[in-house]
Amino acid sequence: MGQILTLAAAARWANAARRRGQRIVATNGCFDLLHYGHVRYLQQARRLGDALVVGLNSDRSVRMLNKAPGRPIQPHEHRAAILAALSCVDVVVIFHEPRADRFLAAVQPHIYCKGGDYRPETLDPNERAVLTAIGARIRIVPLVKGCSTTALIRKIQTLPASSSPTT
Repeated sequence: MGQILTLAAAARWANAARRRGQRIVATNGCFDLLHYGHVRYLQQARRLGDALVVGLNSDRSVRMLNKAPGRPIQPHEHRAAILAALSCVDVVVIFHEPRADRFLAAVQPHIYCKGGDYRPETLDPNERAVLTAIGARIRIVPLVKGCSTTALIRKIQTLPASSSPTT
């Protein structure tokens, strides 16, 4: 089971992992409603190195990213706990800025992984500058077709209302 750490604690953890010779992979995102596409993506990211650190956008930073109204659906404490429970995730760090440059500068990954909806040239310029400064490689992992939080929300919204209570 992964750990949920502060940015400072994650930086210390990453330094210790580097001293042990581990290759650190980092990724980040909102991970609002965890779905199959997220799990496959995180598993693929983890296979790129020896340890996976996930930067998680806080509720405030998700709203700064102009996601759909009402997002995030789950509070960041819940999203972090779900991510940390995945065997492929070693560390989760909640960050409050809309971009991941401070997170990346702190954990200094060897590899930065993003989903197929990104290309290296479309990454935030500040994130790219940090990655260049620390010598990290950028890897793009293909998305699972048809899997997205937005699609999941739309599907849930089309379900008929049930008269039976849910648990």
